[in-house]
This record gives sequence, structure tokens and C-alpha cells, in this order.
Amino acid sequence: MSEAPESSPTASRRTLLCGAAAVLAAGGTVAVTGCGSSASGGSGAPKGPVDLGPASAVPEGGGKVFREQKIVVTQPAAGQYKAFSAKCTHAGCIVDQVKNAQIQCPCHGSRFAIADGAVQDGPAPSPLPAYAVTVEGGNLKVTPS
Repeated sequence: MSEAPESSPTASRRTLLCGAAAVLAAGGTVAVTGCGSSASGGSGAPKGPVDLGPASAVPEGGGKVFREQKIVVTQPAAGQYKAFSAKCTHAGCIVDQVKNAQIQCPCHGSRFAIADGAVQDGPAPSPLPAYAVTVEGGNLKVTPS
């Protein structure tokens, strides 16, 4: 008689590492940021234009992370808005803040420029992908590419 093959699913390396991080973090959220299933496949970018609300929510010389939409919008100069994917190009974590004129990733310390998404401090290998952004009726409209 032959044995039946195992039917249990295999876990990916990312799943195992994220699970281990969750156990070690004992409930902490920063250590496991970006470990959701959307970080491991596809771009995770929303389709079509996304209304992010009032442009006034994005401070001049800074920015705001729209976590649910996986978008970060910055305002490097008065009235000049830039939009980028909030998914770090290193390990797929979602950036968590814009501070000191840099978009910051909590997972491994990557930092990106608010003006063009360029890597200012690694380990991220490439800039954040840029999105089209407009202000319509005082609201930010972002179209992921």
C-alpha cells in the first residue's frame, strides 16, 4: 500500500518570518508592519483615482501616510503635492510616517525624499513608485500607475 501525500499547506518564508516576528513582538505592531498577505504579492495599489480628502491635511515640508490606501502624499513646497506608493521597496513594509522631510519605513530604517521618493538611507534598493496627484475642489485625487 502506498501512503497518501500530505495535504497540509506549506508556509512561505515571509509567513514564517512574520509569524516569528509576531510571537517575539508579543503584541507589538511596529515589528510586524507590512507582514500582511498584500505585501507578498502584486503591487497592492488601488485601481483608478482615489479621493484622499482635504489637501490641507498634508503639511508643507512634510506629508501624510494614507495607510489603508497604501499611499503617501507629501508637500515639499507650498501647493506642490507629490504622491507615492507607501510600500517600501526593500521588504514591502508600509511606511509609517513623514518626519524631518523624509518618508520613513519602520521595518529596516529606509528613508525616502519627500520631493521625489528617492532613497536617502537604505536598505531600500530603489525609490518609491510615484503616482499622479491633483487637487480638485480642495481634495487630493491620486491615480496609482
